[in-house]
This record gives sequence, structure tokens and C-alpha cells, in this order.
Amino acid sequence: MKCPYCDFPDTKVIDSRPTDDDEAVRRRRVCLKCKKRFTTYERYEDQAVVVIKKDETREPFNRAKVLNGMIRSAEKRPVTVERLERAVDEIEMQINHLNQREVTTAYIGELVMDHLREIDKVAYVRFASVYREFQDVESFYKELDRLSDDETAVES
Repeated sequence: MKCPYCDFPDTKVIDSRPTDDDEAVRRRRVCLKCKKRFTTYERYEDQAVVVIKKDETREPFNRAKVLNGMIRSAEKRPVTVERLERAVDEIEMQINHLNQREVTTAYIGELVMDHLREIDKVAYVRFASVYREFQDVESFYKELDRLSDDETAVES
């Protein structure tokens, strides 16, 4: 494993343990050159899922893109990266359990919004505003009203 800090090609595993959900192995590593430590995750690879984008182009599913989008949405919010990683694990599992080789970005976006709605309402609205490409303030208010209606229904 190459060091992400100095690109030295050799590192040493200093700790290895399963993740909380037993879906991956977490490995703590140390670079043999610069001595910095970092974490890697080893996961089993399901079938390769291809994502169909809005412009009909296709690319392999990339969990890092999903996580980065969620992190940006939850910026400066009381949401841990670990919580978002668990959500991405669940999203990835849902996609893999579809047993389909291709999935649309629309489907992935809806899964992300479902998870963010449960995690943090502000992060959800931020993600929805970009994902749904709100064109005006009115469409933004409609989404807030819908979220408020969902909250009211849950409380009843």
C-alpha cells in the first residue's frame, strides 16, 4: 500500500480489526519512510455497478463521490463523518441488493436524500437544493414545506 503523504511504496499494518457492521476490515498503517499513520478499509467487492448519469454517459459507481456529496451537505453541522460513512455503507448495500448492473444517478440521489433526511434536516435541504436544481426561491420553499409536512405527520 502506497503512503498517501509521501508516496513511498511500502507501509506496515499496525492494527487490523473488523468494522462495527462486519462488512469491512479496518487497517491502521504506518509509512516506513515518513512514519505517518493512516487508515485503510478492505471490503469485499460485489458486482461492478455502473451509474447512468443525466447525460446518459456511464461510469462505475464511486462510493467516495457519494460520501463527498454528503460531507459537503453536512458541512458545519453536528454530523460525524462516521455517521455519513455508515449511511454510504447502507446506500451501497441497497444498490448492490438490487441485483442490477446499472443504476441511475436519480435513484442514488433519492437514496442519499432519504438518509440525509433522517440524519440532519439542514444537510438534507442543502443536498436537495443542489440535486433537484431549484430554479427559484418558490421551489425551495415548496421543499421546505414538504419537509415540514413530513415532520408534522411523524409527530401525529
